[in-house]
Amino acid sequence: MHTILQLTDSHLSPRNELFRSNLALIRALAATAPPDLTVASGDLSLDGADDEADMAFAAEELGRFPGPILALPGNHDTGSHAHTMPRQPFDETRLTRFQRQFGAGYGLHDLPGWRIIGLNSEVMGTGHPEEEAQARFIIEAVESADARRLAVFLHKPIFVTHPDDPVFDYWSVPPHARDTLVPILEHPGLRLVASGHLHLHHEFKRDAVSFVWAPPLSFVVEEDEQQGLPGARRCGALLHHLHADHVETVLLEPDGMEVPYLGSIRHQTYPRTSS
Repeated sequence: MHTILQLTDSHLSPRNELFRSNLALIRALAATAPPDLTVASGDLSLDGADDEADMAFAAEELGRFPGPILALPGNHDTGSHAHTMPRQPFDETRLTRFQRQFGAGYGLHDLPGWRIIGLNSEVMGTGHPEEEAQARFIIEAVESADARRLAVFLHKPIFVTHPDDPVFDYWSVPPHARDTLVPILEHPGLRLVASGHLHLHHEFKRDAVSFVWAPPLSFVVEEDEQQGLPGARRCGALLHHLHADHVETVLLEPDGMEVPYLGSIRHQTYPRTSS
């Protein structure tokens, strides 16, 4: 049986000491039992979208984990669609900054019987040339998967209610961009879609597919800012055990894991502005 460690929303920066102890606790577990692959599913940096030092620091810290790492961008790493992040829209400069430290931002990794596909959710729906390149990658990755089972990782969940939800909001992949994911969602071997971004831990199934929202390594968000979203407010990581035809997901929540609310640390992370 093979394992994938999923880390998400570490929000690391050299400008503060926040969240480093949580990262160290998970890194100690990984050192004791190294996974076959670590997927870092976005918002790796506090503000890598505009701060080179944040991005470099996150890359250095995550690079201390054992074994191969597949790093995917989140909205705080590369910006996102201008509709949801008008102050930090996804663009070439932000993408290049991420790629200098972490690589392409999408890719695949094969394990016996399985194909792991990592995607850049922040480019989806933007019309940037990278979106078309990723769409071609998706088709090729699925068509060459043969009889492998598929496990897919990305920062934002594809949807938070149902696949046809037309609402275009901050929480999920833009509805008009989901068509590019059809080859994956309709593949008979798909067994896992794992994401981050919501700072909530939640799991549900649709037919044979497990949809999992990974908990953050950093902070949780007050309930009144996430009305209607299900899930538990916990910090930690996930370990995905790949069986022959399904995935068993285990929450890693070691003793000493801190669970700060955003309101208590907002002044050190994302302070609100009056404009």
